[in-house]
Amino acid sequence: MAQVESTTERIVAADAETVFDTLADYTGTREKLLPEHFSEYEVREGGDGEGTLVHWKLQATSKRIRDCLLEVTEPSDGELVEKDRNSSMVTTWRVTPAGEGRSRVVVTTTWTGAGGIGGFFEKTFAPKGLGRIYDAVLARLAAEVEK
Repeated sequence: MAQVESTTERIVAADAETVFDTLADYTGTREKLLPEHFSEYEVREGGDGEGTLVHWKLQATSKRIRDCLLEVTEPSDGELVEKDRNSSMVTTWRVTPAGEGRSRVVVTTTWTGAGGIGGFFEKTFAPKGLGRIYDAVLARLAAEVEK
């Protein structure tokens, strides 16, 4: 079993604090940022960054649906980490300043992939598919904070 990783990034025309606060707002804005690949969104505890417990289903392909129950932490400034209680999946959001009134948002998801030939295909194709999904999230984030 190998570690699988997908990373997507975008420069957003808004300051880092605004972008981070928007991402950390699980009871308000976050659900609006999610494309059709996400369903059954529900905040179960907290709702604003650290201490939040949020549920959703992520449909990466027509056959692959992940039931996610995510614990949210903020290990450092500008960093939001979502650890799935149901799998090895961890998604880390990093928001850093990128010049005046601009931010760089980097989202990285890692998980332990399958072994054998299935694992080869997962490691080859899953990061690209997940990258497209998170690119859509980042586009919606940009649209939200650049209003």
